[in-house]
Amino acid sequence: MNRALKWFDYITINIYWFGLTTRSQVLSPLIIPLLVQRFVGEAAKGAYVGNIRLWALMVAVLAQALFGMLSDQSHSKFGRRRPFIVAGTVGELIIFFLIGFTAGMEGMSGYWFLFLLYTLSMLSSNAAHAATQALIPDLVPDEKRGTFSGIKALLELPVPLIFVSFVIGKMVSAGNIWGALIILIIVLFTCMVITLWVPETAQTTPKEKRDWQPILRLLAMTAFFTVIILALGAAVKGIMLFGIAAEWQNVKITVMVVGFLGMVIAIGIGVWVSVAISIGKQIKEHKSYTWWVVNRLFFLTGSTNLASFMVFFLQERFPNLQGEKAAGPAATITMFVGIFILLSALPSGWLSDRFGKKPLILVSALLATAGTILVLTSPTLSLMNVGGSLLGAGIGFFYASNWALGTEIVPKEQAGRFLGISNLAGAGAGAVGAYIGGPIADQIGYTPLMIIYTILFMVSLLALTRIKTKKNG
Repeated sequence: MNRALKWFDYITINIYWFGLTTRSQVLSPLIIPLLVQRFVGEAAKGAYVGNIRLWALMVAVLAQALFGMLSDQSHSKFGRRRPFIVAGTVGELIIFFLIGFTAGMEGMSGYWFLFLLYTLSMLSSNAAHAATQALIPDLVPDEKRGTFSGIKALLELPVPLIFVSFVIGKMVSAGNIWGALIILIIVLFTCMVITLWVPETAQTTPKEKRDWQPILRLLAMTAFFTVIILALGAAVKGIMLFGIAAEWQNVKITVMVVGFLGMVIAIGIGVWVSVAISIGKQIKEHKSYTWWVVNRLFFLTGSTNLASFMVFFLQERFPNLQGEKAAGPAATITMFVGIFILLSALPSGWLSDRFGKKPLILVSALLATAGTILVLTSPTLSLMNVGGSLLGAGIGFFYASNWALGTEIVPKEQAGRFLGISNLAGAGAGAVGAYIGGPIADQIGYTPLMIIYTILFMVSLLALTRIKTKKNG
């Protein structure tokens, strides 16, 4: 970059997060679950949602790390990152049009066509995602990263959540999936155009010969992480079905414990071995980075899947909210989450710069736990909205402070690669929580599954204690 940062750079560097989250909050919690429910029916909807999310999100893990590395090495005259943002956006716009046509399909043919499109969407969206998340490490000095990360958290969560609740959620609840997709297309295209004003210049370092070893490592990393989730998902499902058939006493509690342990093992072993495969012997120098990914994955497994299964949870809890009728109340809870992310995200960036990132992450886990407990125990939607407010405050604190901590830990010269690998947490959260959790909910209900996600917030603090920063050694 050949100039000092301006006030509008806070927007141009971060605006694409609004598009990415609007996309994820429309597809994952609303359109995908409702279409899957329409295609496969009630009995196995959780398992089929888990299946589609596992494979799509494993593509996301590979794609984000791969495109992050490729953008690190890019010598395009338009900059290292912007060409990937443009290419990813164009791919997404085409896919959204095709998803609209699946709404008129039926049965397993509709499910498998949706499966293909959602997987391709993960490929294109993560090309743009990988490039976007490297902009702050590329362009922002250390002393301003907390504030920039606060703006990122603001545009990444509360603003799109509120927008989805007021605009797109109402369309989906009314059955207007095409209208929701058209709005989504307009949002993503607009964010791409604004991002083109990022003050990025072409990389001037000499071009190096392509090293294929890191790419092979990424393939091996993704394959291993997928196998771990598949194996533990099969083990949890097998134990659960055996226990139910054998009529174990307290079978629900037993299944919850087994499911919780399955997720913990998948996260712990999955991250450490996957990072070791990806970066090799460098893992000895980046233990704090690996613990940061573990901390992030525990927290996001809870928060991501609470949103993904909220429609089904509300359908189970309130008999009058069947089918698409649950989309409106789910979007309203999401709105309250978004409002309190909005209220907490900006001050959390400033607070993390002043008092440190780790204390803010601790507070975020406590708030998220309290908020989720209130959502699960509330007899009315109104009280659930209060719980969503506490949850939103916790998520807002987490996103700003945790991301600022990550940008401090990763090596600057390989920011795209390391932050891309960290998508083990971003995409892995949905894969671990949905694939292992979906069959559990089909058998014993969505409330026990939500309890497992709540406990993961507190477990994330164990990983936090292992992270060492430049300031605390």
